[in-house]
Amino acid sequence: MFAQASAMAPPEAGDGTVFSAYEVEDFFDEMFSDGGEIRDCCSALKQGMSQFSGDELARRQHAARQAMVQLGITFNVYGDEQGTERIIPFDIVPRVLSSEEWNFLDRGLKQRIWALNAFIDDIYHDQKILKDKAIPEIVVATASSFRKVCVGLNPPQGVWCHITGTDLVRDRDGRLYVLEDNLRCPSGVSYVLQNRQLMKQTFPHLFEQLPIRPVDDYCGHLLDALRYLMEQRLGEPRVAVLTPGVHNSAYFEHSFLAQQMGVNLVEGRDLVVVNRQVYVRTTKGLERVDVLYRRIDDDFLDPKAFREDSMLGVPGIFDAYQAGNIALANAPGTGIADDKVIYAYVPQIIKYYTGEDAIIDNVPTFVCWDDTQRDHVLKNLEHLVVKPANESGGYGMLIGPRSTAEQRKEMAKQITANPRNYIAQPTLSLSRVPVLGAQGIEGRHVDLRPFIIYGKDIYVLPGGLTRVALTKGSLVVNSSQGGGSKDTWVLANGTPRAGQQQQQSSQSQSQS
Repeated sequence: MFAQASAMAPPEAGDGTVFSAYEVEDFFDEMFSDGGEIRDCCSALKQGMSQFSGDELARRQHAARQAMVQLGITFNVYGDEQGTERIIPFDIVPRVLSSEEWNFLDRGLKQRIWALNAFIDDIYHDQKILKDKAIPEIVVATASSFRKVCVGLNPPQGVWCHITGTDLVRDRDGRLYVLEDNLRCPSGVSYVLQNRQLMKQTFPHLFEQLPIRPVDDYCGHLLDALRYLMEQRLGEPRVAVLTPGVHNSAYFEHSFLAQQMGVNLVEGRDLVVVNRQVYVRTTKGLERVDVLYRRIDDDFLDPKAFREDSMLGVPGIFDAYQAGNIALANAPGTGIADDKVIYAYVPQIIKYYTGEDAIIDNVPTFVCWDDTQRDHVLKNLEHLVVKPANESGGYGMLIGPRSTAEQRKEMAKQITANPRNYIAQPTLSLSRVPVLGAQGIEGRHVDLRPFIIYGKDIYVLPGGLTRVALTKGSLVVNSSQGGGSKDTWVLANGTPRAGQQQQQSSQSQSQS
């Protein structure tokens, strides 16, 4: 349940550093223990950052944010009357994960994505999991993201969910939980890569002294996975990124990834289907496209197969896909595993397809289509977080402890009118990490979105996007609602503590 903050001892009080006034409150703090002692994985980082004054850190943070402006690292906010384009606030105090914890997450995420891919394939073929009653048939039959036109499809190499962003949260007990799965068009990896470059410029000495696992090879892994889909058939398939256009909230990311992979960035109007083959219009004429990394939802992909009024997609592209003439990543129909009601049954899905228990637990979840669970939710709205099944970005949700009686009344009406569309979860006491705020180093709540690529093998990018609620006390980390981001450092094995770091640095200087 929601925790009221209560001040505890400051970390290593009186140490004279920028961290000396930091307060560990009644949440799990990822840098300091309850008693104020530095956690092993953060010891060397604290020592390195404590070399700087608060004014110097503020100067470097300002420089990093100005660099984001100059690089055009933006996102768009729909319905913002003051202008749609914004810079995501960036915090220069990195989040650190130990090698042991990351190895646990790596195993758990690979297990989860493998099982979800098996689930999607089964749902569009034999539906054995439903026939065996491992999960209720109703949750699939009533899912708006289930695509009947995808029944019987066999995507290239048997992969449906090529790119996934899985949201993780840490609760008061210190354990990490999966909050939700994003398998349609997950965004944010461009900020991971750009944040890392900014941090290398801001604190180059820390990257020399600490064994931080790199993230720079993500686009190479992504391109390899996309080519893998058609390479057996074509040898050197031609790849492109399909974007809805410049007004999309993640357009910066679309253009960034295309540029980093060295492939074309195209819109629906740039493509044409001829004889069930997809081509891009160029100044030299039509050129074939074999693989599309699409950043367009199913509904808008092809007006002949999905929404007839779509102006963003490519007429006939789904027919070309059915014929095996183009690979689409993620595959149409993947959204069935993105539904938040399906999420509630992922532990059973993992058990069914792997025979194993889930390595990373779900957050406890109530499904409102069930009469008993719905009654519990309606009686306890002030204690719960309620989410619609297919919204993203924090929209349409109710945070019970911070809601008004009128908001809860309205949510109760919506749940009663459409119970299948809602789930509810306990309000978590999200873990906190230090950020550089207006009053110095302060604690803020965070989540984590690792990115997983499913190609020939399953690859998990070390770290991921740490989203941070920059408003004091806020639990909402989404960039569209005032959140920011920070770099996530995964330490390799043999991470030195502060004393070892200082000794290694001295030895390095004496040898040079």
